[in-house]
Amino acid sequence: MLFYTLVCLGIISLWWHWRVRDRMKVTNLTGKYIFITGCDTGFGNMAAKIFDKKGFRVFASCLTETGAKELKAVTSKQLQTVLLDVRDSDSVKKVAAWVRDEVQSEGLWGLVNNAGIMGPSAPTDWLDIEHFREPIEVNLIGLINVTINMLPLIKKAKGRIVNVSSVGGRLAFCGGGYFPSKFGVEGFNDSLRRDMKAFGVKVCCIQPGLFKTALSNPAKVMKEKEVIWNKLPPDIKMQYGEEYFQKDAAKKQKLSKICLNNDISPVIQCMEHALTSLHPRVHYVVGQDAKLFWNPLSRMPAVIQDFLLLRNRVELAVPHAKYKSSKIISEKTV
Repeated sequence: MLFYTLVCLGIISLWWHWRVRDRMKVTNLTGKYIFITGCDTGFGNMAAKIFDKKGFRVFASCLTETGAKELKAVTSKQLQTVLLDVRDSDSVKKVAAWVRDEVQSEGLWGLVNNAGIMGPSAPTDWLDIEHFREPIEVNLIGLINVTINMLPLIKKAKGRIVNVSSVGGRLAFCGGGYFPSKFGVEGFNDSLRRDMKAFGVKVCCIQPGLFKTALSNPAKVMKEKEVIWNKLPPDIKMQYGEEYFQKDAAKKQKLSKICLNNDISPVIQCMEHALTSLHPRVHYVVGQDAKLFWNPLSRMPAVIQDFLLLRNRVELAVPHAKYKSSKIISEKTV
């Protein structure tokens, strides 16, 4: 009995120590420089507004002039917007040079790599290489490029790098370029974290579940999928069945209602913790769906993952074996 009592007390003590350690903050952060990508809408937009109010000197990069103007109109004079397409290496270099001139010897305390796109989400045999290319160029190559160009400024300040990944970087729910790009972000984040440890730079990864943002707009996602469906060759449509698209849309809509997190502020709270905590976490899993389902499922054996994920798939009109035999018969008939 005494042994179990001591074990329980030890667990409680460790938990309490972790809680206290987790709440310790870095002092004198007011006026520190942070750079955030993807501030037109969503996570980046809210983060820029909140960090501006908290006294950070925010560089908010936007893809569009409209996004930059709208953000500037509701923030302080201290926040500066800049146009940046992370796919454009020349643009990334110019913006990094501009930031270097602004921060000078102080360096850059925080880099939040938030810019990202979903890209088409569909079965792999519906897609071509261009459908994969854009999400990978934005979500992975763009993120790496921005990081490399900002890294000397981060090292100078012994600051923080916060990479926004996804639970889709741990578990691929469906086909398309989004999930490979996020798996790549996870790998880059891990290697970067180890490389920068000796320089006093801390690297964190945020793994949101499904949140209500422009990126995950169900109507937009299904519209892109419908465009691809309409261009498919007849033989692939025959394999899936003419009713496949409608049935799949209904299933995805049902799943979205169950999993969707309407409040995006928890993601920004994780960004803030990563930038201000004395001991930031390596990974931040955000969203009830991510914590209760996607993250636990990602740690289970592949056979369990496949069983649960395939339950949400629509059955093919013509299974592979049946399709193959019918094709042979038709060829013999000809």
